Amino acid sequence: MVNEIKQLNRIFKAKSIAVVGVSTNPEKTGYIIMKNIIDGGFKGQIYPINPKGSEILGWRCYPSLIDVPINELDLVIVVVPAKFVPKVLEDVAKKQISGAVIISGGFREAGNDDLEASVVETAKKYGIRFIGPNCQGVTYTPNNLCAAWPLMKAKGNMAIISQSGTVAAAFAGWAEEDNLGLSSFISLGNKSDIDEIDLIKYFSLDNSTNVISMYLEGVKDGQTFMKVSRNVVSKKPIVVIRPGRTEKGGIAAQSHTKSVAGDYRIFDAACKQAGIIKADTVYELYDFSKILSLCKVPEGNRCLILTSSGGSGILATDIAERNGVDILNLKEETKTALSNILPPHCIIGNPLDLTGDTNVERYYKVVKKLKSVDYIDIVLLIFGDPIPNAADFVKRMKEEVSQEIVACYIGGGDIQDKEVLNLHQAGISTFPTPERAMRAISALIQYKIFLKKVF
Repeated sequence: MVNEIKQLNRIFKAKSIAVVGVSTNPEKTGYIIMKNIIDGGFKGQIYPINPKGSEILGWRCYPSLIDVPINELDLVIVVVPAKFVPKVLEDVAKKQISGAVIISGGFREAGNDDLEASVVETAKKYGIRFIGPNCQGVTYTPNNLCAAWPLMKAKGNMAIISQSGTVAAAFAGWAEEDNLGLSSFISLGNKSDIDEIDLIKYFSLDNSTNVISMYLEGVKDGQTFMKVSRNVVSKKPIVVIRPGRTEKGGIAAQSHTKSVAGDYRIFDAACKQAGIIKADTVYELYDFSKILSLCKVPEGNRCLILTSSGGSGILATDIAERNGVDILNLKEETKTALSNILPPHCIIGNPLDLTGDTNVERYYKVVKKLKSVDYIDIVLLIFGDPIPNAADFVKRMKEEVSQEIVACYIGGGDIQDKEVLNLHQAGISTFPTPERAMRAISALIQYKIFLKKVF
């Protein structure tokens, strides 16, 4: 295990990188990867490899890896045509490099099984660990390393591990837009060597990662995957989306990266036993990861909905009822106390509807009363329409109440955009619809139930 961690450190915490197959054409993958490594702020040495180039993006080019003037490199990014990859790995071995990311496609997924087998055999022969092939690269923000596309710079505590580069890129884009960022982005591709089990082990020990998120089309070793995941879930949550729930979807998953997809029902049952939170959509993968990265595990499942939008409160209630979230009845003494401080047109119940003419001060009056209420575990704040200074209010609220706070901001236009960024900066998990907010709350509660039951 210690040796495995050291080898993966050579990838994620690399201090020197060679990019084999760089290009001077801005539309080529080799150019994009090289530029993103630079623009991502990587502090170490970069060695672009191109037999025809003398310089690229201000860095001297070398004809081959063998010509790089140092004996040991940490990491090689491979972006050459598939047929040249085995030869590149021979050079990797000669330079005593133990880590590689093979972005090149054209292997098993394209019917070239023998070529991929040759790559695996060469890597094993020389003790080289690699990610890919047929992948979109890796990012590790604590090291300012973005050897992938799109460019990712915002630092956060979620790691996304994915067999689909596009799914991972969407996840990363939302994290960047929300100013939450990632700790890591790993596009697995065909995962011919380093796989989800290796990475779950690695990121379980990574102090920069609080949540491990995955898109998997199949697992190689189901029993080991379950055992490792169950051990890790006691320390940090794992969220997974697995496509191929239907017969034709399963066939499509197998043809994408030639994964051994297996029976979806068996995978579903295995996730439940291991305590893995399962998402059904890409939005859920992101939403569940976000709430688990920002919120503490609540004491229970009792939720109060505090809203300026009656319709949004009803939508949230429907989702709660279907997903094990208790929309509790307020006690009579709480209702009386609230009646004394709120206008008569407010609807005092759960959802507690402050109505459309509200402002943050009305929210705050309710919150002050909640300080003494001990039968609420989570408060969902729904801000409907433009409500200025919502983030400042929630920051105050977070300091004054013991309940976990989740927010939904909907229909607020330009004010919403500003407030959502400020809410996330304050560490408040915030969602654009009441349904997504409540589904995320249910995932948080599901994680709580598993921990309480097993650990």
